[in-house]
Amino acid sequence: MDGTEGSAGQPGPAERSHRSSVSSVGARVADVLVYLADDTVVPLAVENLPSLSAHELHRAVREVLQLPDIGLDVFALWLVSPLLEVQLKPKHQPYKLGRQWPELLLRFTSAPDDDVATDEPFLQFRRNVFFPKRRELQIHDEEVLRLLYEEAKGNVLAARYPCDVEDCEALGALVCRVQLGPYQPGQPAACVLREKLDSFLPAHLCKRGQGLFAALRGRGARAGPGEQGLLNAYRQVQETSSDNGCEATLGTHYRAYLLKCHELPFYGCAFFHGEVDKPAPGFLHRGGRKPVSVAISLEGVHVIDSREKHVLLGLRFQELSWDHTSPEEEEPILWLEFDGESEGTPVNKLLKIYSKQAELMSSLIEYCIELSQAAEPAGPQDSATGPPLDPSSSPAPVQRPRLRRQGSVVCSRIQHLSTIDYVEDGKGIRRVKPKRTTSFFSRQLSLGQGSYTVVQTGDNLEQG
Repeated sequence: MDGTEGSAGQPGPAERSHRSSVSSVGARVADVLVYLADDTVVPLAVENLPSLSAHELHRAVREVLQLPDIGLDVFALWLVSPLLEVQLKPKHQPYKLGRQWPELLLRFTSAPDDDVATDEPFLQFRRNVFFPKRRELQIHDEEVLRLLYEEAKGNVLAARYPCDVEDCEALGALVCRVQLGPYQPGQPAACVLREKLDSFLPAHLCKRGQGLFAALRGRGARAGPGEQGLLNAYRQVQETSSDNGCEATLGTHYRAYLLKCHELPFYGCAFFHGEVDKPAPGFLHRGGRKPVSVAISLEGVHVIDSREKHVLLGLRFQELSWDHTSPEEEEPILWLEFDGESEGTPVNKLLKIYSKQAELMSSLIEYCIELSQAAEPAGPQDSATGPPLDPSSSPAPVQRPRLRRQGSVVCSRIQHLSTIDYVEDGKGIRRVKPKRTTSFFSRQLSLGQGSYTVVQTGDNLEQG
């Protein structure tokens, strides 16, 4: 399989009980179930299932959902299970890949043999990893916006997209508006919020706020801060469109939710599972490892603490070099190199990410850079992760504000990582160097010429 289009990754909100996408197979006709991000099912009756391509199934789903042509670019078919997610290329044959599923699990996961033997993937219709965020701003079809909204909402509620409390409240308020209608003082919506809080806020915030909305049970009681933040945000949801001043539609609120998610640097990323070294607590101690998610998009790489739900490291492609190693009988490693400081001295930092998916992450980084450089000049300026590279180039669309709150979950926490610090003086490696001029790795984005030296990859999956 060609690694420049297919993408695979660690499971997220799609972690469900075992389900199958083939409900029955006859001599010529098979009943295929394709799941949407909100868990609804699109049933399809297809002929010659073993030879059917992902492109043909994709077209059938679009016809059932009556999506416009843009749906071909926005969405992709995925094979998903609790152990692995794979974005399919148009030429892939889902039935055959499903038969090869145990081989993929053995190759790209560390799942126990018993889990591999019982795991079964299902087909899911969801966002294409390679669809640029800037093109989402041009979408007006309400059903396309709804599907994107449902997927983004699932990622927020599952904490796959780490968010600050303020942003969770703002996003939760838009979900309230979509599900409950406009805010009206005294309406029974407060009871619904209290009973289904995990439909509006991530689970870890619900646990932290057990008893939220309890104040509403008694008339005149004072609301808690978490409850009050969500209710205030719900009250402030705009009921008129900012574009034309007309009454807001559901599409308006879907778009508002997506625009808020665009402020998150890892929106639309492909996710990988890995581990990084913890900083050692003392000179004679070893720090062990911590599980992380590696989020890769057309804009850069983010390493996210899987337990604490915050970013450990965020880098645009202009800020890193990378490579992967897969020594025999040793754990594969993705290496990320970037500039940093050690006791006030500029140094080069190396981060090791241990993962069986290291080669696939490396291929995905490479392909994302190729796509970014092949895009129109305004492309890099649409990134929500940083300013445009060349201020003198063509003007960019209006920038969404970056999240700069002190202690924000999307800010890097390099102090929580164990890195290798080095400098090179032309003769060897030493500990200190005033300015970085060389790299261990030749694989990096060239800012000078704005081009990228392509390294040919084999016929494999990209994992995200």
